[in-house]
Amino acid sequence: MLRKHTRRAVKAAFAIALGVALLLGVSAHGARSAGPTVSLGTKDFSEEFLLGQLYKQGLQAKGYSVSYHENVGSTEIIDAALTSGKVNFYPEYTGTILSVVFHKATLPKSAAATYAQAKKLEEKRGFTLFAPTPFYDRDAMGVLTSTARKYGLKTMADLKKVPGLSICGLPTFATRWFATLKRVYGVSGEKFVPLSGISFYAALDAGKCKASDVFTTDPQLASSKYTVLTDTKNIFGFQNVAPVVSVKLANALGSKFRKTVDAISAKLTLPAIRAMNKAVSIDHKSPKAVASTFLKANGLK
Repeated sequence: MLRKHTRRAVKAAFAIALGVALLLGVSAHGARSAGPTVSLGTKDFSEEFLLGQLYKQGLQAKGYSVSYHENVGSTEIIDAALTSGKVNFYPEYTGTILSVVFHKATLPKSAAATYAQAKKLEEKRGFTLFAPTPFYDRDAMGVLTSTARKYGLKTMADLKKVPGLSICGLPTFATRWFATLKRVYGVSGEKFVPLSGISFYAALDAGKCKASDVFTTDPQLASSKYTVLTDTKNIFGFQNVAPVVSVKLANALGSKFRKTVDAISAKLTLPAIRAMNKAVSIDHKSPKAVASTFLKANGLK
């Protein structure tokens, strides 16, 4: 599913987007849509802030009223906000819906099956999923390429070869995946190093750990400095993004609302999201500015 793209193509695509942003797709704001306000929330990391701005600005450009709530919290926290009615729309990763929200121990074997199961479960409690993005962003085990060469690491099972193994990750990784990693891949004797205020890659570079949880859309992975170990048992599942939306809101705003959201999602390819993530996390541009540039370049604002 994940197609190969050269770094040159990614950089060129985003450079073109920046250059023509003011020339393409700058449509006038449509008449304000009648109906309820979209209470749009995001989770607690930069890619979510970017996604939130993309949907927020794209909807506002078409006249929808949006109340924006950035950095609500982890999946567990924002799901509570959703079910309590504090938000009625937020972008979520389909495999995370199954594993974290609904506590499924076994995940489907395809992206389509993951989406279908997540949508069915959400609809049982009054929510639905709009169309998924082409890109997916899932957890992975990353190591320095020098470490991979030293110990002959290719798959996650190969972590057993590393003496004194230490694994970095966000605190939530310990509760969500650590036990599964040990059970499925037989990795033992490892030390978990929770990260706060430092990136996965800085931790690897500084020798704070020998392996780290990473995300497949991280722009750093375009560099040969890091190697991602193959998840042969698919413990991390498929993680396309799909907006979780209140059925009540979807029905009230109708098909044009869904089409507006789906049009934004359809443009979010792997090269696009990696380029935007780089602009935010490495080039230090704001998610708001990056989202605006992308939407204008693609005729969505």
